[in-house]
Amino acid sequence: MNQEKKTPKTERIILGIDPGTTIMGFGLIRVVGKKMYFLQLNELQLQKYKDHYLKLKLIFERTIELIDTYHPDEIAIEAPFFGKNVQSMLKLGRAQGVAMAAGLSREVPITEYSPKKIKMAITGSGNASKEQVAKMLQSLLQLKTLPKNLDSTDGLAAAVCHFYNSDRVEIGKSYSGWSSFVKQNEKRVKK
Repeated sequence: MNQEKKTPKTERIILGIDPGTTIMGFGLIRVVGKKMYFLQLNELQLQKYKDHYLKLKLIFERTIELIDTYHPDEIAIEAPFFGKNVQSMLKLGRAQGVAMAAGLSREVPITEYSPKKIKMAITGSGNASKEQVAKMLQSLLQLKTLPKNLDSTDGLAAAVCHFYNSDRVEIGKSYSGWSSFVKQNEKRVKK
């Protein structure tokens, strides 16, 4: 009986997503061993569309396109923050859910991180501004320029946060597929 020894994967791609219904930011890094390399950052502009359901469809399609193009091994997504505007939170939660559904449909493991945890991982301060996070990413990944909108750097920050937290045992909520999601969220499932 010939048993092959499984060696740990030394190269992987992480897709980071900052979900939103006005702008969805995303960034990709390649990890080789213990080093990370910048691949791409960009954003999906959604403000010109009035129909919320069309926006959700576009978020799903763009996420699928990113997965099919770059073949990420993992997705890191920024969890919605709790604000006072319930309608905004609901829309943001839907945007996040649609991006997660796209990843789950392609069986890419997903991990959520709070905005505070992402900022802490990048800058050392959970209260850092978007500008401080962007500047630190520029330094860490030797980015020549920063985008006008910082939603894409927020997506990239989620990917870098995941890289920094990958070796830790507890890294937030992580799903490897629909059954994993359902198992970890049994109270949310109607019976």
